[in-house]
Amino acid sequence: MLQIFIVLAVVVSGASILAVEILGTRLLGPFYGVSLYLWSALIGITLAALSVGYALGGRRADSDPSVRNFCWPIALAGLWIIVIPWLRHPVIEAFASLDMRAALLITGTILFFPPLALLGTVSPMAIRLKAATLDEVGRTAGNLYALSTLASVAAALGTGFYLVPHMGVARLTYLIGLLLVLTAVLGLVLDRRGKVGFAVGLAVLVAGAGAYSLAPVARAMPEVGLLDVRQSAYAEIRVLEQNDLRFMLIDGGPHTIVDPADWVSDYGYIDVLELCKRFYEEPGRLLLVGLGGGSVAKVFHRDGWAVETVEIDPVVSEVALAWFGLRPEETVIHHMDGRQFLLQNEQPFDLVILDAFGSSSIPFHLITTEAFALTRSRLAPGGVLAMNLESIGWHDIIVHSVAATLGEVFTHVKVLPMEEPPSEFGNIILLASDNPLALDAELPVPQQRWSLAYNQSHAWDNSFTVPRGSAPLITDDLNKVDIWSNRINLASRKQLHDYFGTGYLDW
Repeated sequence: MLQIFIVLAVVVSGASILAVEILGTRLLGPFYGVSLYLWSALIGITLAALSVGYALGGRRADSDPSVRNFCWPIALAGLWIIVIPWLRHPVIEAFASLDMRAALLITGTILFFPPLALLGTVSPMAIRLKAATLDEVGRTAGNLYALSTLASVAAALGTGFYLVPHMGVARLTYLIGLLLVLTAVLGLVLDRRGKVGFAVGLAVLVAGAGAYSLAPVARAMPEVGLLDVRQSAYAEIRVLEQNDLRFMLIDGGPHTIVDPADWVSDYGYIDVLELCKRFYEEPGRLLLVGLGGGSVAKVFHRDGWAVETVEIDPVVSEVALAWFGLRPEETVIHHMDGRQFLLQNEQPFDLVILDAFGSSSIPFHLITTEAFALTRSRLAPGGVLAMNLESIGWHDIIVHSVAATLGEVFTHVKVLPMEEPPSEFGNIILLASDNPLALDAELPVPQQRWSLAYNQSHAWDNSFTVPRGSAPLITDDLNKVDIWSNRINLASRKQLHDYFGTGYLDW
């Protein structure tokens, strides 16, 4: 029976390691952004912790290979994982003043290194306990590592495809910890420590039932402005209302800001995108890649455009319809990847708007020469491609590189900046077409700053072009967007944290 338990413990531990690593992106992502930095930090912390655990477990296996010593690290790892949802905010708050990259590494290490190191001791101890003779060590080690890896694969698929969207992050984290504790208790019972093991197991079950009901699960709290919280297969989506504005946060980053009184967007780039209407004599067909709260779809539908939207996350669409005034008749929504839709759909569009680019996650496959060539093939004659980017200043490398890449595919490319001064973090609109990008009439003189007229005239009057060959091209083969977007994510998160404070993710 003990031999079966050892195999079970290896399977549970292996599954827990990868599940915790994936959950780490959901526990830290809303504050730091799900970026290359976050994934690199979590992968590095996981590998470092397992290395320490393997070394310590091997030494313990040689000095005292008992079932008791095998079980206690599993129990301690489970207890640590159980308290992670409670520890998250105090730890984040303690290091919020540091550079975000340093804070991310320190926070991730504190939260995840101890339990992962403890779980790393399981495999060497299991090999020592299960191998009856020296001749069986190689086969035993291979079998146990194979089972642990297969359990990790199953945990990765189950966590990402089903458990997170349906259970939520905090309770799933708690249940993983509880499963580890109960696994350890089972081992102690089987190790003929019946009375102690039964008493500990009963105490854990009673405490677990109470703790589960008290687990800090993210839920709507209208009294502090948190209207909705949802977990999807792609991100955490929150709806906040502060200072008479309503925000859609995706993994902690703002994707829509509107006034709920009239659903007018507080993002000036929406005004600049409306300049695209002036390239046409009458409304046509618009393909919008990236729905957000539906602000772009609403302003084009209002003026008679037939709007189709590609949004990869169905939960984003649900939130837009429920909380941001989007009506079903304003756009037809396709739930799939934007590039996949362009590959499958051959009907021409007069205008394509790419608005799927958040600060921490720029879909790199949408802004390569190959992707732009595909988009161009789906445009009607004289059609326009418009896209919204965030950058640090008008002449950020990502702006010049995307513009240069567009120039490899389209005849005419314009960059329309918005922020003042030009070095500030903010939105940039890029336009591309095979027809000259000329307005149908003079823009009205703005009467006040940051109005629709001001945003449009300021962007158009300051528009510029990027000479071909002056910046690196972005291709499917060579793409540095993830690296460039990390700087943008840092600037965006700082601005966001300054506005909301550091506690807004724990409302």
